Amino acid sequence: MFYTVSGEGCSLILKPSRVVLGFGESVTVSCEATRPVRVLGWESAISAVHTQEDRSVQWKVDSLIDWIEEPICYGVFFTAPRQCEEKLNLVLYKSPDSISIRQTNHTGPMVEGKEYQLLCEVQNIAPVQYLTLRWYRGQTEVYQHSFADLTSSSPVQVSSTLVITPTKAENDAEYKCVAELELGPEGPQPPPTLASEPLTVSIYFPPTFLSPETEVFDFTAGAEITFNCTASGNPEPVYSWQSSHPTEERMKAEAVITSSSLLPGTYTCTASNMLEKKSKQFIIKEKIKANKYMESLCEEVIRDMRRCCKANAGNSICCSGFKDSNPSENKSDT
Repeated sequence: MFYTVSGEGCSLILKPSRVVLGFGESVTVSCEATRPVRVLGWESAISAVHTQEDRSVQWKVDSLIDWIEEPICYGVFFTAPRQCEEKLNLVLYKSPDSISIRQTNHTGPMVEGKEYQLLCEVQNIAPVQYLTLRWYRGQTEVYQHSFADLTSSSPVQVSSTLVITPTKAENDAEYKCVAELELGPEGPQPPPTLASEPLTVSIYFPPTFLSPETEVFDFTAGAEITFNCTASGNPEPVYSWQSSHPTEERMKAEAVITSSSLLPGTYTCTASNMLEKKSKQFIIKEKIKANKYMESLCEEVIRDMRRCCKANAGNSICCSGFKDSNPSENKSDT
């Protein structure tokens, strides 16, 4: 009885011992015997061949398109071990036909802080166990998915899912996935890759003021005051204003308002979009109140009130509280 030996102890050498080639490419592999041999040949569905007593035989295919091809070199020797065989490590690969990325179970803009899934699909790639899918946000790799546990040698369709919880900083970020066949040192260098078209994600988030704190201004008649209520948000915020003065003329629905006719009081700006409303206050204080009614700190205001009273011939609210309803400038100075 003859036993077939393979691996260590076999007197056959394959050159090269591992072959990586693209679908439809040509291949030539030599099988050599290290001792006298009676019969030496290749067992294969394509291009089977054998010789008698020659120590070398070639397996040659002009265009390999058989996904399950497993060529084996065998030898029948004069001395023990009488039979020996070596299987060629053959990797036939094919780059994917296409790769694409999309959202799953959702369309349109995303909302900050919620969880979403992106799906990457790869069509007709082989062998899948050598595939690595790399996910990118911009130029940064955020996840990779390998398929080493799969064993199909023929082309298959595979997919990968990326779970994200976006922030407003990621608004208009571009996601893509890249399929890479890492076929080892015998394969093409650099490894074959194919990237999806980028997917741009729009992130909705509520208004956020650039400066959310309440702002306080001192009132000076005729002086120009600027209220800056600018807020970032997506969709772009719209603005509305409210005043503690019912007679105050309607303020423009703008983020920044500059005026020299604003009266002392409280002004509230509201920035809103479809997600939320946020408010910010601006306060204009009279100098008398701001100075806590200390007469020594209010002389300038008192002089202005007297001038106002005089300019209106004593018929003005500016005259309230003065003993003389038509005071002179000298008195005011005194």
